[in-house]
Amino acid sequence: METKNSSVTYQQYFSKEHELLRKAVRDFVKKEITPFVEEWEEANDFPKELYKKVADLGFNSIGYPEEYGGTPGDIFDQIVVTEELCRCGSTGLVASLGSHGISLPPIAAHGTPEQKKKYLEPVITGDRISALGITEPSGGSDVANLKTTAIREGDYYLVNGSKTFITSALHADQITCAVRTGGEGAHGISFLIIDTDTPGFSVSKELKKMGWWASNTGEIFFDNCRVPVENLIGEENKGFYYIMENFQAERLSLALMANITSELALEESLKYARERDAFGKPLTGFQVTRHKLADMATMLEASREFTYRVAAKMNAGVEQIKEVSMAKNFACTVSNQVTFDATQIFGGYGFMRGYLVERLYRDNRILSIGGGTQEIMKEIISKLIL
Repeated sequence: METKNSSVTYQQYFSKEHELLRKAVRDFVKKEITPFVEEWEEANDFPKELYKKVADLGFNSIGYPEEYGGTPGDIFDQIVVTEELCRCGSTGLVASLGSHGISLPPIAAHGTPEQKKKYLEPVITGDRISALGITEPSGGSDVANLKTTAIREGDYYLVNGSKTFITSALHADQITCAVRTGGEGAHGISFLIIDTDTPGFSVSKELKKMGWWASNTGEIFFDNCRVPVENLIGEENKGFYYIMENFQAERLSLALMANITSELALEESLKYARERDAFGKPLTGFQVTRHKLADMATMLEASREFTYRVAAKMNAGVEQIKEVSMAKNFACTVSNQVTFDATQIFGGYGFMRGYLVERLYRDNRILSIGGGTQEIMKEIISKLIL
């Protein structure tokens, strides 16, 4: 949301270079995404070519090593890209376009030079699509007890099991996959890179969801998949720690999505309240509406500032495990309320397909579940404050 003092409020976080990037992403979204969002939402998918278009402009290469096609940039460059892509009004679409953002970091941080050349570079350049495989049908947020097994047989791991709710599952060429290589619990988990053309790999049809319709989501299955040992990321049985590292960036991204969801809902509500008449005057003529809008704006401002502050500390290398968990929970609590209030302001129209607030309300629901549920966030926070 643009306000009269926005340049003053956010100049401590965003430089002129950040704003130039913002304009480039916003222009791309207006031309290549927004006009087609309704069509893609109804189709429950979007053209695979969009991954390549985003990559060609360098929007998914920020922060990765230059020798593998990456470009210099900080967390706020990544924030700009996330925020402006989300302005298309379909966070599900953005989640699929950004599936590399949760599947490549373990390779970038712990992979071998050969793995980076083979699996990092082509995703950055848009020639391959990458997904993350952690969640399982029986486990949900209980990552430490995942069941998919990888049994060492000579130079290969024999992988059996399944994953569900996998973003970009139907498009992916490779999966950064959490598997059990050791005993029970967190200490027996490893990360493997699994090519989706591996014999024994299969994927379900598109999963039908409450929201995030344009997000390409599926269930994947492993039936005696032979994966080369050289595809092990980092050390065997250290995967749980890599997952925990990865979750921090994912939770920041979900907080950003929640804030943009709130922002779009507030913008639509302000516009509608000015234009809609009831009982002979605009909705803004009613104190209850004005106060509701004031509360929505206040909650969003607080959440956005908190999220940016946490991001700034992460950018400076300060550990923010507790704080990013708080930011995600707070941003999702705010977006829950703001999207609810937005649909209330719209009345019956807020319940109708074709109105942005209806989609925002549906899409918002997953944000406090994905990347670790609200309850898991509270467990993390409580352990760090007690």
